[in-house]
Amino acid sequence: MSGAGFGFQSGATKQTTARQPYVSSGPLPEPVVFGAGVISTGDDESHPAFTPDGRTLYFLKNTPDFSHWTIVVSRFEQGRWSVPEVAPFSGQYSDADPFITPDGQRFFFISKRPVDGKPKKDNDVWMMEKKGAGWGAPQHLDPAINSEANEWFPTVANNGALYFGSERPGGQGGADIWRAPLTQGKYGSAENLGSPINSRAGEFEPLIAPDESFLIFAAAGREGGMGAFDLYVSWRKEGLWTQPLNLGEGINSSRWDFAPKLSPDGRYFFFASNRSFADQPLDKRLNYAELISRLRSPRNGLRDIYQVNANALKLDR
Repeated sequence: MSGAGFGFQSGATKQTTARQPYVSSGPLPEPVVFGAGVISTGDDESHPAFTPDGRTLYFLKNTPDFSHWTIVVSRFEQGRWSVPEVAPFSGQYSDADPFITPDGQRFFFISKRPVDGKPKKDNDVWMMEKKGAGWGAPQHLDPAINSEANEWFPTVANNGALYFGSERPGGQGGADIWRAPLTQGKYGSAENLGSPINSRAGEFEPLIAPDESFLIFAAAGREGGMGAFDLYVSWRKEGLWTQPLNLGEGINSSRWDFAPKLSPDGRYFFFASNRSFADQPLDKRLNYAELISRLRSPRNGLRDIYQVNANALKLDR
């Protein structure tokens, strides 16, 4: 896969009444802001997670310094995304990185909420099971997954294997990507994916393909990176991971590009970025009203959610 040739488009996807609400009315060969004005608003938003029918979207609303995260939810109703609400299980503690399994039965996220009544300063992985139209109580995963260091961005393969980032001892860098197998309903000990996935830099956010055939992840500080966080892809060939490839200009920028997700049907790739209108010269002088409009809209330098055709990433090689 070549990382070159990916451009950037400043437009936004239109809301649609298609069966899958995120489906664009036209091709999206380049990233566009998703849900401008409702989902991506000029606040700091990131980390989208759809329910399998595509009609409910969980995502993060963050403090501008990205130090506190809240999971919110929007539903596709009467042909448009609803004004988001704080998810029933969030809003008190710092909660982030939602992931819903393809069968819609389990919801994973990270949180700094207390464990057994004791306060936590690091992020741990939590899980909820489907209960009626909502979710059951959050369950703290056991020490096979959680450590005394930060855990990040849980995603799950079809066989139940859990991939996540962790800053625990025993890694190769500041954070590494780990895998924990699921056997008879219980997670085994997490194993470090090792080289070439992990490096002396920081690998934080792994999106595993349902069949574990490829891995997209966000990393900071890898040699040859373009920005503060870049997105990479690696394929699993004969039991080994290939050398990760930077997804290149357009997907990546000089800023934060992270939070990789695929739509439930696999047709679209979503990610978050804080790329800004200020990254390129303006074609005219702004008056005050225009300046305020830009400062309070997507692409103002805070993080937004982006969407692009998945086939633009050439993940089927």
